[in-house]
Amino acid sequence: MTGASGAGHRRTDPGTRHPLQCSVVIPAYNEARRLPRYLDEVVSYLVTRGEAWEVVVVDDGSTDATADVVRAMTARYPQVRLLRQEPNAGKGAAVRAGMLAALGSWRLFADADGATPIAECKRLEAALAAGADVAIGSRALAAPGVVVRARRHRVVAGRLFNGLAERLGLAGITDSQCGFKAFTAAAAGDLFPRLATTGFGFDVELLLRARARDWRVVEVAVNWEDQPASKVGILKDGPQMLWQILAARRRVSREERRR
Repeated sequence: MTGASGAGHRRTDPGTRHPLQCSVVIPAYNEARRLPRYLDEVVSYLVTRGEAWEVVVVDDGSTDATADVVRAMTARYPQVRLLRQEPNAGKGAAVRAGMLAALGSWRLFADADGATPIAECKRLEAALAAGADVAIGSRALAAPGVVVRARRHRVVAGRLFNGLAERLGLAGITDSQCGFKAFTAAAAGDLFPRLATTGFGFDVELLLRARARDWRVVEVAVNWEDQPASKVGILKDGPQMLWQILAARRRVSREERRR
């Protein structure tokens, strides 16, 4: 575990117990094929924890049976909620909607493809319990028992993107884009209403805002395995993501100067 940043922020007393302990938010766009396996994994894991939980699946304008997959799980487990937004607005918008609807004392968002096993949330939860406000999964850090399996072109593209993100204000963070991040209720309640990036570049804005607002960010190594049918294309989405993070940096800098 590494990558701590910021001096910390006023946060809920660690001894305070919320009625609902954890929320898992899953953004989903046309995920009828991949979501069932991961949703079943998430629910099966949370049931074993012995504490109150919820799963919020945000259907971001899907045109397939994604919503039906969620409804079928809700029929078995009422703790699973479907949140639909029409039309498709982008991953950042979907995560924002889900995190604003979440009620847990800590709140995780995870990609629907299941690239990071849900049990890895224990690593992020431990970081929050140790004093972090934001704990982000990392595919770039090494740790005992952690294995990352990724195609070479994804590794190269990730290094280039994260190198740029570091230069734009995220120094010390080796992987800003891993879709597995956890927040205390206080940090989530402060950051997500301010999030303006609707596309894939939203992670950078979140982390820029977390640093600007003195939330303590910690990066944690997690197991991760590349999944087929990725929604992010290097050539297709790369230029737009670059524009998004440049716009986010300007927006965050401007807003913080007004504080």
